Amino acid sequence: MMDTIATTDLGLLPHFCLAGYLLFLLGIGLWGFSKRQAGEEDYYLAGRGQGWMLSSLTIMATFFSSAAMLGAPGMVYKEGVVFALFALNVPLSGAMIYVLGNRIRELGRLHGHVTPADLICSHYGSPVALRCLVALIGFLYAVPYVVIQIQAGGIISSQLFGGEHAFEIGACLLSLVTMLYIMIGGMRSVAWTDALQGVLLMGGMLLAGAAAVAALGGPSAFFAKVAELPRTSLTVPGTTGSFTPEKLFTLCIFGALGSMIQPAQWMRFYAAKSAKALRRSAVIFALGLTACFLFGVMLVGLGGQVLYPVAKAGPDGAFDYQVQVDDQAVTVSEADLPGRLAKGGKPLPHPAVGAGPRDFDQIMVVVLKRHLPELLGPAGLVMATLVIIAIMAAAMSTADSNLHALSAVVTRDIYAGILRPSASEKSRLWVGRGVIAAATLLALGMVFVSRSSESFDPIGMIMPMSLLAIAFSSQLLPVTFDVLFLKSGSRQGAIAGIVAGMLLVLMFSPLLAIVTGSDSAAVGLFARLKQIADIGFCGVVVNVAVFTLLSVIGKRTRS
Repeated sequence: MMDTIATTDLGLLPHFCLAGYLLFLLGIGLWGFSKRQAGEEDYYLAGRGQGWMLSSLTIMATFFSSAAMLGAPGMVYKEGVVFALFALNVPLSGAMIYVLGNRIRELGRLHGHVTPADLICSHYGSPVALRCLVALIGFLYAVPYVVIQIQAGGIISSQLFGGEHAFEIGACLLSLVTMLYIMIGGMRSVAWTDALQGVLLMGGMLLAGAAAVAALGGPSAFFAKVAELPRTSLTVPGTTGSFTPEKLFTLCIFGALGSMIQPAQWMRFYAAKSAKALRRSAVIFALGLTACFLFGVMLVGLGGQVLYPVAKAGPDGAFDYQVQVDDQAVTVSEADLPGRLAKGGKPLPHPAVGAGPRDFDQIMVVVLKRHLPELLGPAGLVMATLVIIAIMAAAMSTADSNLHALSAVVTRDIYAGILRPSASEKSRLWVGRGVIAAATLLALGMVFVSRSSESFDPIGMIMPMSLLAIAFSSQLLPVTFDVLFLKSGSRQGAIAGIVAGMLLVLMFSPLLAIVTGSDSAAVGLFARLKQIADIGFCGVVVNVAVFTLLSVIGKRTRS
């Protein structure tokens, strides 16, 4: 196997490709501006007129972010085939579009809803408390996701261009261009740029998977070599023991549900032209992204383990791993690995991929930069550049959707819903644009702080940060099902349930260690619970219990 990565000089090609791509995105923003109509409904929902193809691509692009293009291949590369079960999350998400999405679309069109809180608060009759909570969930989902995408843009920029300040320039450029085309064109521009970026990211994932297979000599040789990987890479619960069957089961279910009711996706349901368009989108989403995961993410991650092994076979057939302990790399045998990891050790990737525990996320970029040129010659340089830009596209497609949704949430739910109910539509639109600018600058600032501070690193591990954001959005599930189907809960139960669920999710976040200390008993307890089940699932269990109890008590009191 390779111990070093051959450098591939892309020359000025990335500069021209990226410049052309960003200019094209700004052109779409101007086109969206030229097609605008007066009013918030056009700015936030493109006039509720999106057809099935555009709806499919914008929903897919919003769903698959840098977590899919960088984080998911990195998890497969780190943990092994166990993460393949996470692909079940995609068809389940498609089913949720089919079941929940159309009902949300119908109610939104009937009553003129724009944000999730419009629908939920209209049902429960809570103009302030519940609206603030739903808006807070939107904020807790959107801001971490935007931070992750900006960080990913900086990483890709540093990979493409190198240089001392490539990361900072790339992060700023992605933030500026994304912010501009959202502010100029609104939902129409966001949807069309998402469509372009959705095509790029799907093609990029499949091409990267093909490159990994070709680098190992074709499909037969690929699977023969994968079969020789360490036992931990081919069995449950994976290399680090993190993915037990029960955790994977709850993770797949609540990862799918939570990602489909976050504000950006909710607004895409509102924007769909018809029930037929949304149902077609659900089918295309489920089929297309499942194929991308299985034939892109999985092949890159497993092929990466063969091409750039995380473990080396010793004379006795056992495998040795490199583990970071107190900032030092030590060699650990396969038998001793669980004990070392239990004491805080962190597995390390192959040196050609990266030097630290978080560098597993770089495996797709490494495979593309080395093996596409090997496979296709000079044409491979062009394709590698385009696919790496596709990873940046994945980051932008999620950042723009969440910034746009956050603008609607803050403007409609807080500014117009609570602070200034009499504000004109024109002033609300300008406040919305200001929210986009402020949120972009906040996220960019958090990225730069994380680069310069050892104690604050929100992007150290992309997938865990993504799953924490989804855990917050999952706390809307009980009230969503009640509003759409059951219609039996109370306003007090809805408020208390969401508060209880959010507090429990916060206990799983880094905030608990900051407040109580990393060695506290509480941190240890929640770390063990995290190994058993998905944190979103844990929050929803508490949420449902409190919601149901208070709703029943409320009915008995009234009777």
